[in-house]
Amino acid sequence: MDEGYEALTLMQTGKGQLMPLVLVDRPGGTYWKTWDKHVREHLLRDQLISPDDLNLYQITDDTDQAVKIITRFYRNFHSSRFVKDLFVMRLKHAPTESAIEAMNEDFADIIAGEKIKLSGPMPEEIERGEHLELPRIAFGFNRRDYGRLRQLIDVLNGL
Repeated sequence: MDEGYEALTLMQTGKGQLMPLVLVDRPGGTYWKTWDKHVREHLLRDQLISPDDLNLYQITDDTDQAVKIITRFYRNFHSSRFVKDLFVMRLKHAPTESAIEAMNEDFADIIAGEKIKLSGPMPEEIERGEHLELPRIAFGFNRRDYGRLRQLIDVLNGL
């Protein structure tokens, strides 16, 4: 539980990379469901976290499902980083212009400044030789709503 809270806090505050956090219980077990109930009844109810923060983790008692969740997280998403005021997401496949338009509309609440756009490698990435072959999207992220950012990753992985 301690490691789970630590991972969630680091993702929620932007101090750590977003990752697929899967809390796996024994088959039929209720440990993580009880933990989730506590999170919802105390942290969420008392507005210590936002409803979107619940997207930062998933609970299952099926190890095959856990593997699917992790694999799905990397279906299209590769990695991300901040470059000055832009949040850059490296992808395996570039989204279409219509998909980008839809993401700009659906995720307008987390965009601060530049809208989502296709991008090539940033000068800082070129200098370091960081995954230059991968397509990217870049946008001004509000650096606050990481649960919503996780939802954007899910959308990108569904393309």
